[in-house]
Amino acid sequence: MKLFQILLLTTFLFWSNNDCKARWGFFGHQRINRIAVFTLPIEMLPFYKKNIQYITENAVNPDRRRYAVKNEAPRHYIDLDVYGDSAVYEMPRYWNEAVELYTEDTLQAYGIVPWHIVSVKNWLTKAFENRDLDAILRLSADLGHYIGDANVPLHTTENYNGQLTGQYGIHGFWESRLPELFFDEYDLFTGGAEYVGNVQIRAWDAVTTAHLALDSVLTFEKELSQQRSEDKKYSFEERGATVQQVYSREYSRAYHTMLDGMVERQMKASIKMIGDLWYTAWVDGGQPDLSLLMDRDLTDDEKAQLEKEIEEWKTRKYKSREHESGSL
Repeated sequence: MKLFQILLLTTFLFWSNNDCKARWGFFGHQRINRIAVFTLPIEMLPFYKKNIQYITENAVNPDRRRYAVKNEAPRHYIDLDVYGDSAVYEMPRYWNEAVELYTEDTLQAYGIVPWHIVSVKNWLTKAFENRDLDAILRLSADLGHYIGDANVPLHTTENYNGQLTGQYGIHGFWESRLPELFFDEYDLFTGGAEYVGNVQIRAWDAVTTAHLALDSVLTFEKELSQQRSEDKKYSFEERGATVQQVYSREYSRAYHTMLDGMVERQMKASIKMIGDLWYTAWVDGGQPDLSLLMDRDLTDDEKAQLEKEIEEWKTRKYKSREHESGSL
């Protein structure tokens, strides 16, 4: 069986039994990364299209690592509300300034996604400079994941799964259930990738937009829940080899309508931002001729490393969030 098929099967079986634990869901992250490839200019497109299966399948790699690597989890979110009502506007945008104000331990405790996006972009720039195929592919897939997470409203709050407002499960509902059901209705054309002059500010713009949508995410679902009985809110569907309780299609449609295109907008913003930062990293990396890398495939060692990540992921040694008593 080809490696990507092994990755697909293993990831699907795990995700099916841990639905609310997925960020943008297995479905969303993969499609966001895949569509982002088609925003790239002609100098990059053939290389990324050749490797589109890798970019797509490995869009979930950071979610594997978050339960296997101790310091991975905070890279996926930022709990802005713990810093005050105006934090989205007032927090320092640059890492050193934020560390000076809050300490690194505090920032790590409540999430660092807007700063980590910059780190990964810089690593990708270095990979382009070095013409390092493995690093280019791995970091491109990773960068897409973190950007996708930064555009999810529930990644910007300590109430990340509605556990503080009696809405437990809303995380998977918003970013997994809704895209799965309504993806075919979305228009995700974004136009071509563009150079980003200040990646740090662009990352914060994404987080800010997502956070400003948070009130609607929670309020609309609360209102809808008060209007529907439990038997109308939930149903049962087969997920892999199991039957699971899910938000019903009727309830999902009603919530999706109330959100008025929000999920589509955030997916589209993720796609555009990913293409822009892949392109920016390539330009900053000296615009290498990617056709020279077209004939090279991953080595056995590189494939073995991917399989190792899957095994580490399944052990789930660490909590998703270190500062909480429960896990997502």
